Amino acid sequence: MKAFNIHAVLFDFDGTLTNPGAIDFAEIRKKLGYPSDYAILEFIDTLSSSEQRRQAMSILEQFETDAAEASYPNKGAEKLLHWLKAQSIPFGILTRNSLRSVEQALKNFKTVGKDDFSVIITRDDPIPPKPSPDGVLLAASKIGVAPADLLMVGDYIFDIQAGAAAGALTALINPSESSHSLPWNQDGIESDFQITRLDELKKIVRLGYPLTGGKLSNDLLEDFLESFHTDDPAVLIHPRVGEDTAAVDIAGEEVLVLKADPITFATDSVGMYAVLVNANDVVTSGGVPRWFLTTLLFPIGTTASAIGALMSDLNRICHDNSITLCGGHTEITEAVNRPVITGMMVGTVTKNRLLDKRNIIPGDKILLTKAAAVEGTAIIAREFGDRLQLMGLSPDVIEECRRFLDDISIIPEAKIAAASPGVVAMHDVTEGGVATAVRELGIAADGRGLRIDMDAVPIFPQTREICRLLDINPLGLIGSGSLLICCKPAYEKQLCEAITQAGIAVACIGEVTESASGVEAVSAEGDVTWPSFAVDEITRLFG
Repeated sequence: MKAFNIHAVLFDFDGTLTNPGAIDFAEIRKKLGYPSDYAILEFIDTLSSSEQRRQAMSILEQFETDAAEASYPNKGAEKLLHWLKAQSIPFGILTRNSLRSVEQALKNFKTVGKDDFSVIITRDDPIPPKPSPDGVLLAASKIGVAPADLLMVGDYIFDIQAGAAAGALTALINPSESSHSLPWNQDGIESDFQITRLDELKKIVRLGYPLTGGKLSNDLLEDFLESFHTDDPAVLIHPRVGEDTAAVDIAGEEVLVLKADPITFATDSVGMYAVLVNANDVVTSGGVPRWFLTTLLFPIGTTASAIGALMSDLNRICHDNSITLCGGHTEITEAVNRPVITGMMVGTVTKNRLLDKRNIIPGDKILLTKAAAVEGTAIIAREFGDRLQLMGLSPDVIEECRRFLDDISIIPEAKIAAASPGVVAMHDVTEGGVATAVRELGIAADGRGLRIDMDAVPIFPQTREICRLLDINPLGLIGSGSLLICCKPAYEKQLCEAITQAGIAVACIGEVTESASGVEAVSAEGDVTWPSFAVDEITRLFG
């Protein structure tokens, strides 16, 4: 599912809102003599003389009038229009027919009239007919909504082409349900939604219009949860409507590793962050992330599709990492002005493989996976791409840096490290970058001293160039995706080879020392000062 907004609905008329009954649509084609794979208005335009065009148009208009008189509302049309009106969602008509024929056909509606439509656009308007997008754009303008927030509904390929070209959402009514569908309307159609009945539109529109405060309605929640497939036999109570808790069987486990972290910042990857930020911390203990619970808070006006898209994203990220999304809570509330996700990750580990940073001793080697500021590089490329391009960075490099966000998980290398008998501790790099993470590692190790070779700390050339252009230090830049590993010297080579074979870069950047707490830094020039950052370097850019 993707998130979308629907603030207005635009309908095709014949075959969509109305049914022409027993009218023979092959008759007019025979009278005018145009081929079955040709559209009638476009055929009339090809006629050589104005008199031929006038006569052809006269035949068409008489046919439309007769068809309109014999037409009747399609099943569910009036009920759907009343429901849209009750939701204060404006709706209109966009048709290739004449205004006169539309007005005639509307006389056969029992409870809906011309005045109920916010806009009616016909071929009498001075714009090109569908499949041109002009009618959709004009309707959006008259209604007062952005084209992207409008849903174009029709049973012909022209309806879908016009809506898509205007940047609107499109819904195709299955042509097989239309008594006058043409073969060329059934091939090559791509629409955002496909339905067989008008009443199915209600569900689509409900996903796209802003929600009021309170819990997500049970029917929508049930639809979303149906896509969750839990095959973990340890999960005894699964997420479903009416269940307020999750239950897991831990009889076969020795140690539970627990982690909770909220995601409060705005990002298009909030689902990925919510899962991986919590999972990354669990794996540093040597644990395997198993179960995830989350509380989702959305601001008033969020659409159900946005909620469904986020839940789908959470489920996908969990599934990709063999984690079970086993419960939580969803609410729309005025307490937040953007989505807030609070996640709780539960992992398991045997007692003898639980990693404790207090077990670090002098001589242990310190490894770093990937490179400094992987996450920060991606964020800067995404948020300041235009600025970087003006400063001379090529669009290809900027796009490459944006994709660094795909590498913020440390689960693969942490699993390899946890399986090595020589690993004694792990620590993930997050806010404050490698510089802060190294200091935190020493503090958590009961104040052990650390010696770091500044020249050995890997920095991707793209990161180095971005930091040079923006005058920031990559060592102080947020760095999710990189993992610090402490291991016994005898296992360093073997461990590095295993991680490298998995396609993950790794380097030895230092060791634990006998000295007092703190970080000693050395380089080719001799002793240097290990940098310290009160706040992450990225805050300077946003500030």
